[in-house]
Amino acid sequence: MALYTQHLPEWKKKQVEEIAACFDQYAVAGLIDMYGIPATQLQQIRQNLRGVAYLKMARKTLTRRAFDEMGGEVAGMSEHISGQSALIFTNENPFKLFKLLEQTKTKMAAKAGEAAPEDIVVAKGPTSFKPGPIVGELQQAGIPAMIEGGKVKIRETKTVVKKGDVINAKQADVLAKLDIKPMDVGLILKAAFQNGTIFAPETLAIDESVYLGQITLAAQQAFNLSLNAAIPTPATMGPILGKAFVEARNLAVEACVYEKDVADLIVARAYRQMVALAMAAAEGGFELDESIARAVAAAAAVPAQAPSAEESAAPEEEETEEEEKEDEEGGMAGLGALFG
Repeated sequence: MALYTQHLPEWKKKQVEEIAACFDQYAVAGLIDMYGIPATQLQQIRQNLRGVAYLKMARKTLTRRAFDEMGGEVAGMSEHISGQSALIFTNENPFKLFKLLEQTKTKMAAKAGEAAPEDIVVAKGPTSFKPGPIVGELQQAGIPAMIEGGKVKIRETKTVVKKGDVINAKQADVLAKLDIKPMDVGLILKAAFQNGTIFAPETLAIDESVYLGQITLAAQQAFNLSLNAAIPTPATMGPILGKAFVEARNLAVEACVYEKDVADLIVARAYRQMVALAMAAAEGGFELDESIARAVAAAAAVPAQAPSAEESAAPEEEETEEEEKEDEEGGMAGLGALFG
């Protein structure tokens, strides 16, 4: 460092050393532009940042010299020095720093000679102005105006200044009269440095709600993939086993595998098929056995509906041994009468 600072006045050497020391003391360093911030607002911003970030004023030449002397990736920060630069240091991450600085911004009227930060659009419709010289002023600024109903009206929506173009005096005056404040005034982050990486503001300007939605969707898709591909994880082991159990039970029922845990389901399925076949036979004019006719009549009297999830999950109420025996004997008798 002495090689670069040996010919500097003592106070300038101290400034350069302080900047380098802050890079060692804090996890994140940022370059900000403070152009156009009123002194009272800057003082309030300093108070709001106290305990979270340290704002350091320094001449651009000394800031650039400090970056060059530190060398390495830090030297690349010099490319982002512009406007009324200052340095900000914090132990928060760069994304939180960007969000914090965005909260310091307020809208202000444009001044002649400033560049438009975005397209400045004047919407069509009535204004609060009475007929007078304001009509000519609007038209000179490129805003089509007319008098209607005793008021000045803007005839069509117009882009007065495109993003990046310089605002002239007439445009600035008319925009102020229309109470259009296009200028963001606050601490504008130009670049942030952390662990050898320089972050541009475009990289840090993320929409948290969109980002969270993408993470949630990715988690859901990963869960579904793990479940359907039977990839066991702590989160999917239970659902995978549950899915396997249901599929195995359904296979046993469809294949009529008479295993004790599915025998009742197989009989119930056969009984339902028997009733359906009997109903079709009755509609075709066939005379049914008395026991089958009772079963068909009982089925027809109950509206067909799918059980609710709660009903499907909850075990059926316990029946007496006598009722179970009657149901089983009735079902088997019906099957026997239908199929001989």
